[in-house]
Amino acid sequence: MTTTDTAATAPGVFEPAQRVRAIGVSEILRITDHANALKRAGRPVIVLGAGEPDFDTPQNVRDAAVRAIGRGDTRYTVLDGSPAMKAAVQLKFRRDNALEFALDEISVSAGAKQVIFNAMMASLDPGDEVILPAPYWTSYADIVQVCGGVPVPVACTEANGFRLDAAQLEAAITPSTRWIFLNSPSNPSGAAYSAAQLEPLCEVLLRHPRVWVLADDIYEHILYDGLAFATPAVVEPCLRGRTLTVNGVSKAYAMTGWRVGYGAGPRALIAAMAVVQSQTTSCPSSISQAAAIEALTGPQDIVAERCADFQARRDFVVAALNRAPGLGCRVPEGAFYTFASCAGVLGKRTRGGDVLQSDSDFCRYLLQDFEVAVVPGSVFGLAPYFRISYATSMPQLEEACKRIVAACEALE
Repeated sequence: MTTTDTAATAPGVFEPAQRVRAIGVSEILRITDHANALKRAGRPVIVLGAGEPDFDTPQNVRDAAVRAIGRGDTRYTVLDGSPAMKAAVQLKFRRDNALEFALDEISVSAGAKQVIFNAMMASLDPGDEVILPAPYWTSYADIVQVCGGVPVPVACTEANGFRLDAAQLEAAITPSTRWIFLNSPSNPSGAAYSAAQLEPLCEVLLRHPRVWVLADDIYEHILYDGLAFATPAVVEPCLRGRTLTVNGVSKAYAMTGWRVGYGAGPRALIAAMAVVQSQTTSCPSSISQAAAIEALTGPQDIVAERCADFQARRDFVVAALNRAPGLGCRVPEGAFYTFASCAGVLGKRTRGGDVLQSDSDFCRYLLQDFEVAVVPGSVFGLAPYFRISYATSMPQLEEACKRIVAACEALE
């Protein structure tokens, strides 16, 4: 018997499944948890890690949830969303995107992340490849791996606005390619695709009918400078039959804790996703669905108002980072993140004598010596960069940026 066999059969020894051995808890959450632990210990840490709006959920949305509780709407709903919830999603797609979906082409889950997980679990066979334009949201790669697929990162240059181009897409597609993920505006870069920038990608995809498209539109309503939102199923209607359009209420309506996301696509895919959901969470929370219905169908003015606040914060943070020696930050088109280069500080030495050799080293230095928590770009598949979430108050951002500039000036 080998040592491994002995360990596996020893009493009390847990062996994780192969599918999760190479995957850990989200690095973003780990960094945020560590920073919050330092705060609880009394250190004045400013946390710019998590992508969570600092605004409250709108009052009309909270009131809708309270009314649902009062009515006793506390039982199971239909597996993948109540008829009323699906009708609200249907209305949203018609109003905002000129997309028409039948109710059985819509799936509602406990967050957009679950929609993505359900889709991958329902469609990927071992070895199927998923193209991920980098930088990408870190959970994409982990979800693909857990579901048996192979993430295929494609590095997108800052010179091209962190956007994938048609030649890169063509080169990345193989006989094993099953999906491409397109996230616009993007987490972590804030990059967004216009319709004109999506068209060449769509032309490539038309030549590869086996490749499906997952359009993650969760930051749709956080778009700046008058840029019009574009999504693949609208830009190229011929792709609609193999596109899953994913969205949710967490970002635009500050409803992260309510856990409601939705997706719309071909009914065969939606039905397969329902099978997965039936054996995991079953239906989303009935009360959260009531709140989400109000968010999607009620007054929308607050969305634009908050977007204007985010844009002011973006402008401040970008300007501040570009004043810091060794840093460089492009202006993001949307979402609430900056993705700044720290290449200019690598190789420099801290006052403690440590040499910064990577973006992770730089982020560790900011946290340990200047008490600002940010996320290294390597977590998102592209280095040497770091992500700031500016979904926090202006006073916090002002102090954080002051510390970051000081940290850069202190390097030798």
